[in-house]
Amino acid sequence: MSYLAATSLLWAFSFGLIGKSLVGVDSFFVATFRLCCATLLFLPFLRTKAMGKKDCGKLMTYGAIQFGLMYSFYMKAFQYLPSHLVALFSISTPVYVVLVHDIRRRKFSPKFFMAAIISFLGAACLKAKTVPSGDFWIGFGLMQLAGLSFAYGQIAYRDWKRGNETVRDREVFTLLAAGGALTALQFSLFFSDWTDLPTEPSQWLSILYLGIVASGIGFFLWNKGASLSNPGTLAAFNNAVVPLAVLVSLFVFREIEDISTSMMVRLGIGSALIIVSVLLCKGGNKERAALGPR
Repeated sequence: MSYLAATSLLWAFSFGLIGKSLVGVDSFFVATFRLCCATLLFLPFLRTKAMGKKDCGKLMTYGAIQFGLMYSFYMKAFQYLPSHLVALFSISTPVYVVLVHDIRRRKFSPKFFMAAIISFLGAACLKAKTVPSGDFWIGFGLMQLAGLSFAYGQIAYRDWKRGNETVRDREVFTLLAAGGALTALQFSLFFSDWTDLPTEPSQWLSILYLGIVASGIGFFLWNKGASLSNPGTLAAFNNAVVPLAVLVSLFVFREIEDISTSMMVRLGIGSALIIVSVLLCKGGNKERAALGPR
C-alpha cells in the first residue's frame, strides 16, 4: 500500500498544475511529451533478454491503453472542465478496476466490489453542488474513457507481473511507457494544434515535472504497488488521490476563492469513506495465490 499512497500524494499536484500552468497548451502534445520523458527516464534499466517478443508486445499494448489512451482522454478533458472537476470525475475508476478484474477472472468478488463502491461514494461526497454548462458532458465522458483505460492497463499489468515474478518492474517499465508514448503520438499527429505549444519557461518546467516525476516515477510506483495489492485495495486507492487533488486545487492553486463550510464537511466525509474502503481490503493480499491471472 505504501507505493500506492506515495503515488497518490505525488499525483495530487498534477491536476491543479495542469489546470493552472498549461491552459491553452495542446493537450495531445503534453500527453506525448510526458510519456516520452517517462520512457527515457527508465530506458537505462530496460532488460528484455529473458522475455520473448510476445511478452514485449503485451506490455507495450498494456501501456498503450493504460497510459496512451488514458492520457489522451484525460488531458483533453481539461479543455472542458476545471481541474478539481477533472479529479472528481475520476471517481468511477475503482469500479472499473474491480469490474475489469472480475471479467478477466470470470468470477465476482463481492468484498472488492463493495470497497470500490464505498470509495466511489466517498469521492462523490466531494462533488460540487453546481456544475458548468455547455460542454460539461463532453469532459465527463472523456474522464470515463480515461478511467476505463487506466483500470484495464493496471489490472492487465498486475496479472502479467504475477505470472512473471522474476522480472523486475524497472526492467520493463520503459516498454509500458513507450507503448503509451506511441499511442499519444498518433493522436498528436492527427489532432494537435501546433500553434498551441508551450511558450513560457514555466510551462516547459511544468511539463518536465509532469513527465519525469508524475508520469515517470509516479506510474512506475503505481504499477509496482498494483502488482503487490489485491484488486479491492487497488480500486480504493484509485480514489485516494481525489480528496488530495481537490485540496491542492482549492487551497494551493486557488481555483475557488470562497470555500464554504459545507464543502469542507463533504471533503471530510468523502475522505473518511475512502479510508474505510482501503481498510476493508486490509489483509486481502493473503489471497494472492487465488488472485493470480486466469
